[in-house]
Amino acid sequence: MKNRLLAVLVLFLAFNLSCSKDSSDTTEPITVNHSANYKASGESANDILSDTTFDKLLIEIAYVTGYRPTSLAMTDFVTFLEQHIYKDDIEIIYNELPSPNEEKLTLEEVDDLEKKNRTAFNDGKTLAIYIYFADAPSDGDVEEEDLVTLGAVYWNTSMVIYEDTIRKLASKSIYVGVEDIETATLNHEFGHLMGLVNLGSAPVNEHEGTTTDDDNNQIGDNHCTVEGCLMRAELQFGSGMKKLLEQRTSKGLASIPGLGSECLLDLQANGARP
Repeated sequence: MKNRLLAVLVLFLAFNLSCSKDSSDTTEPITVNHSANYKASGESANDILSDTTFDKLLIEIAYVTGYRPTSLAMTDFVTFLEQHIYKDDIEIIYNELPSPNEEKLTLEEVDDLEKKNRTAFNDGKTLAIYIYFADAPSDGDVEEEDLVTLGAVYWNTSMVIYEDTIRKLASKSIYVGVEDIETATLNHEFGHLMGLVNLGSAPVNEHEGTTTDDDNNQIGDNHCTVEGCLMRAELQFGSGMKKLLEQRTSKGLASIPGLGSECLLDLQANGARP
């Protein structure tokens, strides 16, 4: 009887010790460092262009419900990438999001939305890009003067496309459609992520335009001066984009311009395909 009581007591103590150990364990939250995806625009140009560090490109398309980009634009966008970057593996994933219910969006607000919703980050040999398709225009737009922004880059692997603005712009033209403006905007903004113009892919020859800062000093505008180049400044804004695409269509040219000779030289010097 004593032996049985002793055995039960030992088991009871063992159980209590085990429970005590489990309850005292604390699990530290795992913190993942995503700082490589939050550097200055153009800083990852060589990583995007070459396959030295990354051999796969993962592109997360985050879009507000009802504002998913057209399949034709995405197909043409991937074709553009394949022409210029040394990555045979390009994967697109889609992330549908609710509307932030904003009349206009600042880049700070776009960044905040990304921090809440982004799921794809650099991982091993995979380089991740985040593209947000918004249902609200840029806060800097002056619509009555047709001065609207179609897209912007704000980190080394982040860009925003103002899809609602693109659709409104396309509705004003009988010559170019939503997919044309989407493609041109995607290609133009991704050109900046690839370091164009003077944003990480150093110019082989001088071809950067100029603008003035708040103190009226002349500074570079990160856009190309070569006629017909995808990276010209007017392609970032509504009126210029619409006019250029309509002119090309009326001349029987491909509606979407390609990169000019100087931009191609810059990319090739920084690791792009020849």
